[in-house]
Amino acid sequence: MTKLCYPLRREWGIGVQIIKSKNCQYICSMKQFLKDLFSNQSYDEKSFFLIAGPCVVESEALLTEVADKVSAICKRLGIPYIFKSSYRKANRTSASSFTGLGDEAGLSLLKKIRNTYHLPVTSDVHAHDEATMAAQYIDVLQIPAFLCRQTDLLIAAAETGKIVNVKKGQFVSGPSMKFAVEKINKAGNDKVMLTERGTTFGYQDLVVDYRNIPWMQVYDVPVVMDCTHSLQQPNQATGVTGGNPQLIGTIAKAAIATGADGLFIETHPNPALAKSDGANMLKLDLLENLLEQLVKLREAVV
Repeated sequence: MTKLCYPLRREWGIGVQIIKSKNCQYICSMKQFLKDLFSNQSYDEKSFFLIAGPCVVESEALLTEVADKVSAICKRLGIPYIFKSSYRKANRTSASSFTGLGDEAGLSLLKKIRNTYHLPVTSDVHAHDEATMAAQYIDVLQIPAFLCRQTDLLIAAAETGKIVNVKKGQFVSGPSMKFAVEKINKAGNDKVMLTERGTTFGYQDLVVDYRNIPWMQVYDVPVVMDCTHSLQQPNQATGVTGGNPQLIGTIAKAAIATGADGLFIETHPNPALAKSDGANMLKLDLLENLLEQLVKLREAVV
């Protein structure tokens, strides 16, 4: 079945603006830079793509276990796959929280996963002087949500020539992310993705506004739904972020139904022992069943 393309509606207050793009290729087919990224994989071209892995690089054994299992699942289900893990966690609530094994050690392990499993890999970059270094090891530079407006970081990431995935800040709207896209494009890079990861709701919760998916697709970029960070409960008095992992499937299914191009799911064999974001990661053993459901849902809506 061919996916139908409709004009997108952007709502401002009580008014509605109808937005018609010159073409709808960004809705109907995968962008060429993603096809190039997944050229070593066999997959269903109508599928969503998956960005998944443990939150932070804890050990080689952990990365290997997750990459081995998730890559096999994705191959069976025809899902193109990007392995994700952060070589450094610069944004932690408490100064005592684990931040990583060291930049070179973490990046080297990601490169080893890339070479061993023939997978593209992604990780966060936090400052403009990190971009060139990280680009030597990874395929997709991820801009953390809190840094989505950092012009020097966005330009530095763009100038590497790598794909840049910008997470929408919890404090900004989907339509306002056009400025992040423009900064990267003006730096000479049109390989941009945007990721929805929830909106601040009070001090200690997030909500997902699914209107942001089509609103951000207007800018001719693939849009990803972060199904795990969008369930965070930040700013806890304990200094450890909470979460609602039991709702990961709900967030993912709604995102597919809404037309998300990709899904971001952090996963760990034992989230209770994870050194970062354990409260909102999906247990690795639960991933396969969820992806099977999502593939069926995608087939129904595409």
